[in-house]
Amino acid sequence: MNGNNAIAVNPHLRQHTPDSVFTVAILGAESTGKTTLCQDLAEHFASPWVPEYMRTYLQAKWDNEQLTCTWEDLLPIAQGQIELENKRAMQAAQLPAGQRYVFCDTSLFEIMVYSNWYYGDCPLALTQAALAHHYDLILLTEVDTPWVADDLRDAPHERDEISRYFADQLSIHHKSFRRIGGGRQTRVMQVAEWLNNFYCV
Repeated sequence: MNGNNAIAVNPHLRQHTPDSVFTVAILGAESTGKTTLCQDLAEHFASPWVPEYMRTYLQAKWDNEQLTCTWEDLLPIAQGQIELENKRAMQAAQLPAGQRYVFCDTSLFEIMVYSNWYYGDCPLALTQAALAHHYDLILLTEVDTPWVADDLRDAPHERDEISRYFADQLSIHHKSFRRIGGGRQTRVMQVAEWLNNFYCV
């Protein structure tokens, strides 16, 4: 259910979602349960989910070089993310009705938000793509889960501030979103109800 946008987008960052596929983007501050929710929803609906490519990319960089994210990493990360998303969307299109969902653990919009948060700027090609991409449902995870440390997370005391920044950016760019919080089962049941309602209207 993709809505094409007139903004010019770098060919390597274009979103290709079949019309029959319903896309859900899950955004939010670090360690707020985005990955867990994606996995739980994918299991619940027997549908594909898109992992956060940034984590794979940056974990390898840390393991190999003991280096963290730089400005030069942003476009390769964005390209890897959308390639994964497009691949999963094509897989979802082959599934029976009722399973044609793709649950995205982050999106280019999230990469754009974090770029502006950390660097005060964002590569133009990434911004254009992030604003052009369409999701049928955008979820913003509440900061109601414990922070868990790992090699890449660095903002345990800024999650509330970052979450507010996400909400502000989504509103500024006219991206409708819903907040999702609570325990694992509560989150899944809430999203399942919302998705059911989309098909009942």
